[in-house]
Amino acid sequence: MSAITVINQGFSINPSVRLNRRGRLARTLVVLSLAIVAASVAGGGAGADTDFAPIHSKSFITVTVAPGDTVWSLANRVSEGHEVRSLVAQIIEVNSLTSGDVTAGQKIRIPLS
Repeated sequence: MSAITVINQGFSINPSVRLNRRGRLARTLVVLSLAIVAASVAGGGAGADTDFAPIHSKSFITVTVAPGDTVWSLANRVSEGHEVRSLVAQIIEVNSLTSGDVTAGQKIRIPLS
C-alpha cells in the first residue's frame, strides 16, 4: 500500500491580509468611488422632465371639483390667457394624477402663475 503525503507549501486556505494605513485609505477610496458611480447610474433617469413647463410658482389655489368638471375645464377657468396645455400638465403633476380624470368632490391644487 502506498500513502499519499500532502506537503504544505506555504499557502493558506484562508489567508489574512493586513493592510497598512495607505492600503486602508486606498480601499476606502475605491469603495466610495464605486458607491458614487452606482448612485449616479441609479439616479440617471431621475432628471427633470423637459416636456412640461416647470412649476415656478409657489402659490396654489385649492378647488373642489364639481360634477362635470375636468382638469381642462378647471385649467380654462384659471389660465388667464396663458397656455392651457401647460397648466393642465402642471395640475396633473402637482396633484400626482395618473390621468386627467377627476371625480366630483375631489380637492385639486392649481398652481397660480
